[in-house]
Amino acid sequence: MNRWLAFFVTDRVGTPARATLALRIVVGLVFFVSGAVKFLYENAGPARFAKIGLPWPAELSAFVGSVEMIAGLAIVTGLFVRMAAVPLIVDMVVALATTKVPLLFGAGPEIPAAPPKAGLWAFAYQARLDLAMLVSCGYLVAVGAGLLSLDAWLSRRREDAFAPAT
Repeated sequence: MNRWLAFFVTDRVGTPARATLALRIVVGLVFFVSGAVKFLYENAGPARFAKIGLPWPAELSAFVGSVEMIAGLAIVTGLFVRMAAVPLIVDMVVALATTKVPLLFGAGPEIPAAPPKAGLWAFAYQARLDLAMLVSCGYLVAVGAGLLSLDAWLSRRREDAFAPAT
């Protein structure tokens, strides 16, 4: 029992690097899949953007899908993670504003199939993935890619290149 308690209350060296890597992989794959689906299925790409009322739905869907795929892969590999997370934060804010916030005030452009269809509980339920991805990307902007990343490898190479000879 003490080992279980110690696990939850004791910091461990290296855990943040592994945890950040796990978060990067999940977040990056979620965005990569989201972007790919916009190209593979009309109802998830241009038709959905048109239903929401966004201008130039085909072009905007292709742009957003490309950004999600490229930034998602960058986050998975740990390359330019802080920069890659920023447009994904914008992506999630726009998604929340256009499809989830309207649920607070009545039926939005995407009415849920099952109750609750509007109000606070509808918003909370429908927005859960968007909010999780928004906060996760905010975390990656704040802490970076972590030690197990291409960003860290490139940083070590730069430091070695400019280190004084001993």
